[in-house]
Amino acid sequence: MNIKEIREMIQLMNENSLTEIELEQDGLKIRLKKNSAGFVEPSVIQNASPLSPAAFAKEGLESKEPPKPALVQTPKINIKSPMVGTFYAAPAPDAPPFVQVGSEVQVGQVICVIEAMKLMNEIKAEVRGKIAEILVNNGDPVEFGQPLFSLE
Repeated sequence: MNIKEIREMIQLMNENSLTEIELEQDGLKIRLKKNSAGFVEPSVIQNASPLSPAAFAKEGLESKEPPKPALVQTPKINIKSPMVGTFYAAPAPDAPPFVQVGSEVQVGQVICVIEAMKLMNEIKAEVRGKIAEILVNNGDPVEFGQPLFSLE
């Protein structure tokens, strides 16, 4: 099984609103499961039956080293604007910003303010994580659903 096949499995999950899929092929058993944030994580990857040296030769894999596990990149989660308005990174012009790149945020922590119709609306984090990127500048107009922050 290669990366392309795994990506196809993830695409199949997304297209059919599946939350979990398990497949066994050529002695490899893989189970993919979506976490609460909607990202697919491999929860179980194992050899169902060890391959013999003849099987390795048949596959053209003559290395005696075991296959190296694929590096799993931490999925990034975007925090999106819940409204139309003006983005402010700090509670006042002379105050420090609520968060910066590298800041750890907790659920319920205020991360920015969006001004809408002369009202200042505190936007709170709905997930825990580390700020990887701030996607808008202070004072920028934002739209409903526009990504504001990227979290790791």
